[in-house]
Parts: sequence; structure tokens; C-alpha cells
Amino acid sequence: MTALRAVAGATPDQLILGLDTFGDVTVDDAGERATHAQVLRDVVEQAVLADRLGVDAITLGEHHRDDFALTSPEIVLAAIAGRTERMLLGTGVTVLSSDDPVRVYERFATLDAVSSGRAEAVLGRGSFIESFPLFGYDLDDYEALFSEKLDLFARLREEGPVTWSGRHRSPLVDQHVYPKTEQPDGVRAWIGVGGSPESVVRSVRTGIPMMLAIIGGDPARFTPFADLYRRAQAEIGRPPMPLGVHSPGHVAATDAEAREQLWPHFEANRNRIGAERGWPRTTRAEFEREADTGSLYVGSPETVAQRIAATVRALGADRFDLKYANGTMPHRQLMESIELYAAAVMPRVRELLAAA
Repeated sequence: MTALRAVAGATPDQLILGLDTFGDVTVDDAGERATHAQVLRDVVEQAVLADRLGVDAITLGEHHRDDFALTSPEIVLAAIAGRTERMLLGTGVTVLSSDDPVRVYERFATLDAVSSGRAEAVLGRGSFIESFPLFGYDLDDYEALFSEKLDLFARLREEGPVTWSGRHRSPLVDQHVYPKTEQPDGVRAWIGVGGSPESVVRSVRTGIPMMLAIIGGDPARFTPFADLYRRAQAEIGRPPMPLGVHSPGHVAATDAEAREQLWPHFEANRNRIGAERGWPRTTRAEFEREADTGSLYVGSPETVAQRIAATVRALGADRFDLKYANGTMPHRQLMESIELYAAAVMPRVRELLAAA
């Protein structure tokens, strides 16, 4: 396996460039909706292609609703592990708030073993709430559940006997959790952060790096959070921690083609979620603004590479993951986007950063 480093202030060669999907339920070229089972098989094929072409990492997001197929991403990652060789294999995110940190740790330690050290967990509260009633959790405990369970997960990474107590699960007294990993710091992990100062400081306090989910607006507006992240590390004496960024996008041969391919699926996805949350319907003008200056990395390889390089420079990021699956876009177009990302976008990003 090729060693991948994630060190704050990474050089262009060290920069991790990854992909991300929620297993969005797609349609075929005739507009027919795929089954959840087919989507899961397609996700495996997308990951296998990405690994073969040299993509550094793939993350699979956990959701529990009918427009996404990935409810158990670690199982799919295990299937991917058996058919890949070098890529980091992670979740984006694991909804830790509605799961048991001990079971989460066991699953990732197991995945790390069968993938020869390539597993990583991106831990989050989740931007959707379906998992809370599904698994019997009270939404009134939304913040407390994540804070408490993250504290336990951080303790488990030490991989020694754990004594711990909290409000939302039974206590542990000198308890070992197995399997142990072969990693010096336990299971590799990130914390998914949407952009609150409290979440930034929590990441530094636990020693688990921050993965910024930037899904709208100018990415440079997150610069104060990157500055706070590094300032907090200095103030408490932590060694430099890597910073990751996750944003949506799509790559095609030309800017016009990429936008025309993405727009109908972006519109359907955004309007469905927006109707649930009371948002106004999206417009083509809003889509174009996000594509021009916001956090929608859609266009030709050159356009997408220029946008990624600018974000990496602005935030001092050590990793960028492109959420290449956006709504109902067909599997064929997703595979084409992955090919262009690996073959043209990634080398161009490194070239632009080296020149800068």
C-alpha cells in the first residue's frame, strides 16, 4: 500500500485528494430509478475505478432514508477493501450520536485490519435526523449525545483499558475493546464540522482532526475557522493537526457539459431536501452562482482544478474530498466524472499548488 500522509502544511505531493458519496439513489439513462441494491453495487465499482486510477481516498456517508442507499457504510467499505490496494477507506460521516462508540470502534478496527491499515472514520452528528428515532434516541439530546460519545471514542483510540462513565450508555471499568489495531494512535479518525467555533475547538481538544463540510457559499469565508483551528492547537500545545475539506461537484469535458449534466439532478435533490426543511425551491441562477464563486466544484478538469487549488491555498488544507455523487445522476456519468477527476483534475491541482 502506498503510504499517505496528512500533515498540516502538506506539500502538493502530500495533499490528499479524495472522493465522497452518500450512495445517492440514481436513475439510468432512461430515467428509471435504480434499486438500493444496484446503487450499492455501483458504489463498489466506482471505488474500484477510483483506486485503480490513483485517487487517494474515498468516504461513504451514512444515511437512513430512501434517497440514499448507504445505511451501513463499513460493510460496503469492507467489500471495497477486498478489491482495492491503496486508497484510504472511510465514512463521511458516521453518525456517532445515534450509534455506540464501542461498536463503531470495533467495526473500524476490523476494517483497518482487513484493509491493511486503510480505514478511517469521519465522525459527525449528521445533517439528517432519521437515525435518532430509528435507534431510539431523543432529539433533545442531540448535542449531548455527540459530545459524550465523541469523548468515549477518543478514549478508545488509546487502545488500553478504559474506565469511563456518562449519561447515555453504561459505564466501562478497566474494559478492553478488541480488535486492537496496528496503528500507533488507534483508528484513524476525523471530526466532520459544519462551521461552528465550538465544533472547531472540540476537534482540537479531542486531538481528532477537523473535516470541514463546505456545501455552499465562498469557501474563503471558512478561513476564520481554519485560523481558530490552528490557534487552538498552539494554545493547548498540540502538534499540528491536518485540515480536511469536503464539497460537492462534478467533472465533465467542458464547463457547459458539466453544468447541464448536473443541474437536473442537483435541482431534484435540493428541492426534495428543501421541501422537508422549509427552504424555497432552488433556481438555475442560484446553481450558477454556486458554480461560479461558491462551493459547487462543477466544470471542466481545468475549472475544477483551479477551484480546488484556490480553496486549498485559502484554507491551508491538507486534504480535499469531492462529493462526486449529487442526487439522481446516472452511474455512467459518475464513472466518467471519477475518471476525469483522477486523470486530469488531481495532477493539475498539484501542478497549480507547486507553481504557487
